[in-house]
Amino acid sequence: MSKIFNDIKQKVAEIEADVNKFYGGNNAAGARVRKAMQELKSLATDLRKDVLDTKTSRTAK
Repeated sequence: MSKIFNDIKQKVAEIEADVNKFYGGNNAAGARVRKAMQELKSLATDLRKDVLDTKTSRTAK
């Protein structure tokens, strides 16, 4: 499995507690969730590019 995908899964697991804290009323946790989601957005973009590059290299053979 892709390292990028594993990084995404790890990041989601790391922020689960902050998501629960935010919806429990802790507004400071919301800032941490937003920051982590921005990092996830970047990782998702990297994964999309990696998938496309891999697909392209497979069909080019």
